[in-house]
Amino acid sequence: MAPELAPDLGLTPARPKTAPFSYRLGRRLTEYALLARLDRPIGIWLLLWPVLWALWISGSGHPVPRVLIVFVLGVFAMRAAGCVINDLVDRDIDPHIRRTRQRPLAARRVAPFEAVALFALLSAAALWLVLQLDAFTFRLSLIGGVLTVSYPFIKRFFPLPQLYLGISFGGWGVPMAFAAQTGQVPRIAWVTFMAAVVWAVVYDTIYAMIDREDDLKIGVRSTAIAFADMDRAMVGILQVLMLAALGLVGRTLGFGNWYYGGLVVAAATFIYQQWLIRNRDPAACLAAFLNNNYTGVAIFAGILLQYLYGS
Repeated sequence: MAPELAPDLGLTPARPKTAPFSYRLGRRLTEYALLARLDRPIGIWLLLWPVLWALWISGSGHPVPRVLIVFVLGVFAMRAAGCVINDLVDRDIDPHIRRTRQRPLAARRVAPFEAVALFALLSAAALWLVLQLDAFTFRLSLIGGVLTVSYPFIKRFFPLPQLYLGISFGGWGVPMAFAAQTGQVPRIAWVTFMAAVVWAVVYDTIYAMIDREDDLKIGVRSTAIAFADMDRAMVGILQVLMLAALGLVGRTLGFGNWYYGGLVVAAATFIYQQWLIRNRDPAACLAAFLNNNYTGVAIFAGILLQYLYGS
């Protein structure tokens, strides 16, 4: 019997069906969202809180709505862009770290050219947003853009990459916020900037404690490695310095009990974080890192309540 006339006994494997375009598009968009860390909004909040502190202070409790919207959307876009460029540069390192090996680029679910395109799109969105502001703020944003793009490369050889991260991501929005609303960057802006930078070193050092063993094996640098067995003490010192800087902000502005009450609550979150990382357990370190969101909330609440009810 000719093969083409043979009876179908159900033994011939079915030809695979091509997935619908909508399904394939949805899968790609999901991978892009994971690449931009949209599934982990904690990074957005940690970058947003110092910007909100600066916007409320520079606006004397009444930030300009248009500026507020631009900065909130800008933080969203730049954080996503920073994650994309970081993972693109680290795509051959992340597979060797347990926490990052399933990221889209590390797992080869997204191609490098796709990451470049996504980074360009997000950067263009951020550029369009900052163009809605004045020229001085725009010039500051260009410095911030250079810092953001250079961070993944600087951390390859700089022994304290969390410090550079704090300058580029954690704090640079502060002077930009003051510039956008006041046309200048006064001393109080730089003190707030210093507090934001130190805070970023605090929470990212705690985060780096999670990957310390893997980082040591492959030669990745971090403050968790640089601080060695003094990591908890150094984090504690930095936490005190951050609160001291914010205390100076409050004293300079003549803030009262509402503001300092917020700092007391922030100090309580730091004490809790120290308790969590006491044994350097990775899961507890992650919980301590996430708890920093409440630190940012407490400080912002103190600023907000001070302007609403302070004398």
